[in-house]
Amino acid sequence: MANIRVYTQQPQGQQWLERFTARSPLFACVLGFTETGLIPGISAAGATPADRQFTAIADAEFLYNGPRSQPHYPLPPLQAGASPVLISRAVVAEQQIPMHLFNAGLRHEPTVPCINLNGKPARCVSSGNALSLDMVEHLFEQGLLWGDRLAAQVPQSYVILGECVVGGTTTALAVLSGLGWDANGKVNSSHPACNHTQKWTIAHQGLQQLFGSNRPTASLQPTPFQVMAAVGDPMQPAIAGMAIAASRRCGVLLAGGTQMLAVYALIQAITQSRSIPWQSTQIVVGTTRWVADDPTGDTVGLAQLLKAPLLATQLCFTEARYAQLRAYEQGYVKEGVGAGGCAIAAQLYQGWNQAKLLQAIETVADDLNSCQQSPLTL
Repeated sequence: MANIRVYTQQPQGQQWLERFTARSPLFACVLGFTETGLIPGISAAGATPADRQFTAIADAEFLYNGPRSQPHYPLPPLQAGASPVLISRAVVAEQQIPMHLFNAGLRHEPTVPCINLNGKPARCVSSGNALSLDMVEHLFEQGLLWGDRLAAQVPQSYVILGECVVGGTTTALAVLSGLGWDANGKVNSSHPACNHTQKWTIAHQGLQQLFGSNRPTASLQPTPFQVMAAVGDPMQPAIAGMAIAASRRCGVLLAGGTQMLAVYALIQAITQSRSIPWQSTQIVVGTTRWVADDPTGDTVGLAQLLKAPLLATQLCFTEARYAQLRAYEQGYVKEGVGAGGCAIAAQLYQGWNQAKLLQAIETVADDLNSCQQSPLTL
C-alpha cells in the first residue's frame, strides 16, 4: 500500500494491513492530563502552559463538533502548525467512522460527551508520585472493561485507540525507562527538534524517587503498575487495558508514536507479569511519517527494541495550501489525537490516496478558517 509503510516487524505489519483492508473501524480517543505538560517549553501543543491546560478539551470538542463559530474552547495557539485533530476530524467525519471519547483524568470538564473513567490528572513526572497505585489499577480495569465493549462493536474489524495528553512523550520516556528500556534520546516531541535533555532531566528526577540511586535490574524491577504510578499519566493504564481486552476479539491500532510505543511496552510487561491473555498479532502501532522519519528522535529504533510492529501513513503536506499544514514538513506538531492512525484507516477503509486525504483535511481547514477571527494563513 503506497500510502502506508511498515517500518518494523514487516511480516506482522503487512498481515495486519491485509487482514483489515476495507473493514470499517471504530475510533476511541482517550483524554488525560499530566502536570508535566505545564512545564515551560516541554511541549508545543499549546503556546503557553495556560493554553496547554485546555488542549485536550479543545481537541475533543473539535473532534466531536468540527469547526464552530463559537466553540467553548477554541483550538489553542501553537508555536507553529495546526492541531493534528484536523486530520482525525477529516477522516472520522467524512468516512463516518464511529467514535467514542474517554475522560481518563482531565483537570477541567470536557464540553462534549465523554465516557468518564473516573480517573484523576497526574502530578508531574518529576515528583515520582504521578498517580496513586489504586488509581492506576482502577484505570486499567476500566480499560479492560471498555476494550471488551468496543471490540464487541467491530468483531470482524479493528479499533483505533488514540490519545490526547500534553506532555505525554515525557511520561512515555519515563515509563519506558522505568520498565528497563533504553529510551533516552529516542522519543519524539511536538517541537521541530526534540528537547531530549529537558525530557530526560524531568524523567530522571521521577525515576530517582522510584529507584533511589539504583537502576532497573532483573532483581530490582518494579511492577508496570508501580512504574505508571510513579511516572506515568492516566491515559496509559486505560489504553493498555483496552488494547489487551480488545486484542482477544478484534484488531487494535495503537494510534500514536512514542506514547503508543510506551503503551505497547506496558502491554508486554503487564501481560507477562500477571499472566493475562492477549493476542499480540492483533496489535500494531500506527503513526505519521513525520514521527517515524523524525531525525531528532528514533521511533523506529525504539520500535525495533520493543519488537513492536510500527506502521506510518505517508501523508505529505508539502503541497498543502495552508502554511499551518506545511509546517508539519518542518517538523512541527507531527502527531496527536490519533491523527496517524486515522490517516492509515482512511487508506484501509475507503482507499483514500494522498490527494483525497489532503483534500478532506483542507476542507476541514477551510471550514475552520471561515469560523474563526484568527484565520489560518495560505
